[in-house]
Amino acid sequence: MTTLDAIARTSGGFAMVAMDQRESLRHMFDLAGRGRPEDEVLIDFKVAVAEELGPFASGFLADRQFGLARVSAAVPPSTGLIIAVDALDQVDGGPVEDTGLDEEALDELPAGVDAIKLLLIWRRDDRREARVALASRFVAEARARGVLSVLEPVVRAAPDETDFDADAAIREAARELSALHPDLYKSQVPMAGAGTEAEQRRASVALNECMSGPWVVLSQGVERERFADAVRAACQEGASGFLAGRALWSDVVGHADVRSQLRARSVDRLKALAEVVDEHARSWREWSRA
Repeated sequence: MTTLDAIARTSGGFAMVAMDQRESLRHMFDLAGRGRPEDEVLIDFKVAVAEELGPFASGFLADRQFGLARVSAAVPPSTGLIIAVDALDQVDGGPVEDTGLDEEALDELPAGVDAIKLLLIWRRDDRREARVALASRFVAEARARGVLSVLEPVVRAAPDETDFDADAAIREAARELSALHPDLYKSQVPMAGAGTEAEQRRASVALNECMSGPWVVLSQGVERERFADAVRAACQEGASGFLAGRALWSDVVGHADVRSQLRARSVDRLKALAEVVDEHARSWREWSRA
């Protein structure tokens, strides 16, 4: 039986790299002044991240649309492999508006996969119950296939919400969806990483109280320079680590020498974050004993 040790460090915490960005990655190249790259450029970037960062990560998240065979082959055997099985509703250059399950991805999981991941857009709208049902089915599909489930809710305001409180929504989503018992819950950082250390820790305490199992934070929406502090605060108050992409490699996108910059910038960031996890994160095993 696969346990979270497959994607965890020996400490029981998680230091995982996300490289499942699809059209958003193409848009990042555009914003970096490199134009709209062909698919092969995106695949080459993903392979470079897998080869350079994979050896220092406890888990690596990839997608099936862009070079899965090449990317997964570049992930070392010591690093757990996670596959995104979310079908994204996303206009060119815009945010993901909604998601579903990629049925082909579910049915064609390659050998050696340890976990699958679902991004879920959470809103207080008329599709809320349907999204909860989708998350529940995702957890069940993972169990049926003998792989781990990583659920990633991202909160958004409903069209009629004029006083949207993102932190309150993050907690509400956690209470609702963590109760479905995914193997691992991937949460947005409280306060988007802003505020003092004390404020971050208080916000992390409040979020941890909403969780029914181990959880990690993502980096989207957090300033890169503040992510390490946000991870530390979250881990000190109950989180088990991180699954992050942009905080590690976003400033390397479009660089003329991607690999040298990954080694010069991203590897050190990942190593430093892993040290934070080993020192402060709550082991996932403590949740199993709770």
